[in-house]
Parts: sequence; C-alpha cells; structure tokens
Amino acid sequence: MGIFNFKSSKSKEEKEKLDKGLEKTKDSFFTKLGKAVAGKSKVDDEVLDELEEILISSDVGVDTMVKIIERIEDRVARDKYLNASELDTILKEEVAGLLAENNYEELQGFTVPQDKKPYVIMVVGVNGVGKTTTIGKLASRFKASGNKVLLGAADTFRAAAVDQLIMWSERVDVDIVSHGMNTDPASVAFDTVKKGVEGNYDVVIIDTAGRLHTKVNLMNELSKIKRVMQKFIDEAPHEVLLVLDGSTGQNAFIQAKEFTKATEVTSLAITKLDGTAKGGVVIGISDQFQIPVKYIGVGEKVEDLQVFNRMEFVDSFFNKELS
Repeated sequence: MGIFNFKSSKSKEEKEKLDKGLEKTKDSFFTKLGKAVAGKSKVDDEVLDELEEILISSDVGVDTMVKIIERIEDRVARDKYLNASELDTILKEEVAGLLAENNYEELQGFTVPQDKKPYVIMVVGVNGVGKTTTIGKLASRFKASGNKVLLGAADTFRAAAVDQLIMWSERVDVDIVSHGMNTDPASVAFDTVKKGVEGNYDVVIIDTAGRLHTKVNLMNELSKIKRVMQKFIDEAPHEVLLVLDGSTGQNAFIQAKEFTKATEVTSLAITKLDGTAKGGVVIGISDQFQIPVKYIGVGEKVEDLQVFNRMEFVDSFFNKELS
C-alpha cells in the first residue's frame, strides 16, 4: 500500500528502539489476534466482534475502535472476501489510512522556529506521568541540536519537584531559574522568561504544577503563568505541551480532555510506552484529539524520548518480528 512509501525520519537505532519499546503491546495484541482468527478462513462477524474487544483492551478507545471496524467492514463488503490470516496486514493499512486522514501536521521535533527566540514551552500534566523527566530529556535533545536552553522550576508545590529539575539541569548542563519550594509559580515563570530574553536563549522550558486535573484552581494558576510570560513576549507560551502516561490507558484520555478544558494545549507527549501493553492509546489519542502527539517515550535513556511520526508508529506497532 502506497501509504507506507514514506521516508523515515529516524535512524536505524531509533526505529529499532521504537519497535522494542512497543514490544509488550505488540505481543499482547498479536497473541489475542491469533486466537481470534484461529481456524478461520475469512474475516466474518465473529472475527470482527473479537477484533472489537482486542482493540478496546489495547486502549485504542471506543471512538477510534468504531472507525477501524467500519473501515474493515467496508473492505470486506468491497473485496467480498478477506483472508483471516492477513488480518494484521489489513489492520496496519486501515489504521495508517485513518491516521493519515487526520488534518494536523506532524510537528518538528528538536528544532525551533528561527523567528521565535526564545521559543517558550510551558509543560503541564498531573504528578507521576514523567513530566519533569520529560523536560530534562527535552532540554538535552534541544541542546544537542545546538540550542541554548533555559529551564524554569515553576512546579513549586510538589515535594522534590524543584530538586528533580535542578538535578536534570546539572545532568544535561543547561541553566535553570529556581526560587525553591512553596514559592509563587508565576514569579518563577516571570523571571525565567525575563532571563530567556535578556540572556539570548533559544529555548525556554517551564515546568508547572501537576496538581490533579480535577482541581479548579489549576486553571487559574496556568492562566496567571501565561499572563506574566506575556509581559516579555506577547505570544508566549509558543507551545503548551501536555505530558501523559501511556501506561494508564484510558485515564490518559480523561487527563487530555480535562487539561484541554483548563488551558489551550498545543502538543502532547506520551511517556512510559515501553513498560505497558496499552500502547494502542497513542493511536486513539492521535485520532481523537486534533492536537498533535509530538513526543513518545520508549525507554529510560535521554535518546528514548522520540519525535512521534504516525506512519512510523503504525509500522512499528504492526511489526511482528518480536525479539
């Protein structure tokens, strides 16, 4: 199918890491799929019913599952006969086709627009999703791309959040603005953007409080942080990155919905995919939200934070050569 005639943006090592990072999801998915088609010569209603359950259990999400099943049904009607043993290939083609039709552009990864300096990223997400670790990895990747990077420790209410970000700044050798624990997050954001402008930085990344997404005051706090940034840069923040934990499955959908109500989210990072069989959540989120998935985490190392590409992800998801 021509949709997979794309030029990969990843190195061989990165693609292999992506394949391996999705291993638990693939293993679970294909084990269930194999049982569903066992003894079947064609894709019939029983196989489609089984496929619905498999997609749901992989945390693709109900809405996206319905779209995929409808595409398979249309193909059965069109082709009159579909070999059950080829269902994995058919799925790969139809899921790729579905995601390719979504009308958002793939985002560039660790480069920043030359006309936006410093490029300000505000990072949001609940505690425990890997938010601060993702910021540290982003700082390292941006620096490796030749950018001067500044961090802002504005998650001032969570125990050890500030210390953790300081540790990352030292580890990857980038500058940081910190006022310590239990200080005003907006004040930290103000001083970070001010230093970013005066110090001629290329990228400013600001960590924000990760209170539970059900707390109303988080909305007010994020709005205040935005306002103080705009005292120095009218359009700041240029990007609001929401970090989600892929291993939480459907809870990641709920968090995405709640945070998009609380603030304007412009990009998503989905972490911890290597430790879960719920990797289908990336397909669902990529389909359901008109917000680009920009980064995915497939391991502990800095280089394991990868730029998300829909076609590469689907290609790896349906690669059955499991080690």
